[in-house]
Amino acid sequence: MPQIGWLEILAVVIIAILVLGPKEFPIALKKIGSYIGKLKNTFSSFQREISSVSNEIDLEKNITKDDDLKEKNKIDD
Repeated sequence: MPQIGWLEILAVVIIAILVLGPKEFPIALKKIGSYIGKLKNTFSSFQREISSVSNEIDLEKNITKDDDLKEKNKIDD
């Protein structure tokens, strides 16, 4: 995975200021920040849902195993 240093970040900022202009640059940064925030929120929500479903599946497996063990113990008695 490539690493980005301070020099590369500075170059991107300077190019962005030249392309967008000093008035539009802060607006663009706010929009980018907003999109990144929404994206993080979406990924976080997705991760919580996956974790929730995974926990439910694990609980169902444990309940099934417990029921099987109870039935086996009844048969053995």
